[in-house]
Amino acid sequence: MAQAFTKAMARNIFYGGSAFFFLLLLALTFQTEADFPNLDNRAALEGPMGAKITKGKQLWEENNCIGCHTLLGEGGYFAPELGNVYTRFGNSTDAIKGFIASRPENGIPGRRSMPQFHFSDEELTALAEFLKYVSEIKTARNWPPNIQG
Repeated sequence: MAQAFTKAMARNIFYGGSAFFFLLLLALTFQTEADFPNLDNRAALEGPMGAKITKGKQLWEENNCIGCHTLLGEGGYFAPELGNVYTRFGNSTDAIKGFIASRPENGIPGRRSMPQFHFSDEELTALAEFLKYVSEIKTARNWPPNIQG
């Protein structure tokens, strides 16, 4: 009635399972590789704005913006998500530049607020172009989940 579990059965299960999961791994790898070009936004880095975008990312890192802000879901939760800031500001890099430049020197008393970094106009442009670039990345899960960030 009940068969004994033999070494041959165990070997067949092992090899069959290994082959199945290896084929599954290959299928998922090929699917990811096929979808990746649709999510990529690197062409913007090769254009004339590429140097400004790179400079904006450097400013983002040097001033530890990610310590307070999240970007595509990564970073601090003290300040708003900036993955869609370009859209929130009406698809305008000038609005982003104006907002950053208008920050009060010592913040707003009694409130958490972004400090004044005293960026030059060139640095503001670079940072705004970087935020525009990030907002145009096609995320797989439509991040951020709401317009407020």
